[in-house]
Amino acid sequence: MVRGKTEMKRIENATSRQVTFSKRRNGLLKKAFELSVLCDAEVGLIVFSPRGKLYEFSSSSMKNTIGRYMEHSIEDTSTTTLDQDTEQRKREAAVLAKKIEALEASKQKLLGEELESCSSSELHELEGKIEQSLRSIRARKYHLLKEQIAKLKVKESSLVKENALLHEKCKLLPQIPSAGSKEFPPRSTLGQQTEVETELRIGCPGKGTHGMSSHLYTNQ
Repeated sequence: MVRGKTEMKRIENATSRQVTFSKRRNGLLKKAFELSVLCDAEVGLIVFSPRGKLYEFSSSSMKNTIGRYMEHSIEDTSTTTLDQDTEQRKREAAVLAKKIEALEASKQKLLGEELESCSSSELHELEGKIEQSLRSIRARKYHLLKEQIAKLKVKESSLVKENALLHEKCKLLPQIPSAGSKEFPPRSTLGQQTEVETELRIGCPGKGTHGMSSHLYTNQ
């Protein structure tokens, strides 16, 4: 008698469903055992009944088998994630490379180079950008110059005040004659002379002599 093909859907009758579960479970456990023995494979089988009862089979140790499975799952996930990250980085690198290329071309045009491929409208737009940049640069330069001028004015005011203070201090100091304006005593005192009488005698001592006298004037 040929068995008919069983339709793969949930069995509505509870009794029939339980009988089918018991038969298929036992057959599944038997096949798992045969696979582990015939092929020397590490097999782990876990089945929960509709009521939550656990049925399991392990050719070695269920804990070791589950641990081994988890390691492989993590490796597979890591490899998949790494591949996805690599692809994402490649796409980002390609986008950045295009942006850099566009910026480099724009920079060359702003410098007045490689303008052969530009149309009249592009050149007009480029000219406007350059003029706007010049206005911004000049505005920034004038701002810095104003700040420097303001700082110099403050410094000038401080120096003027310090100079005035030094002048006031100099006025309070005693007057000291300079080296080029030394005071000398009057010429009348320097011109005082003392008359000294000297006498010159010619001849032997004790005899009459003819004397010559002269006057010397020495300064005292």
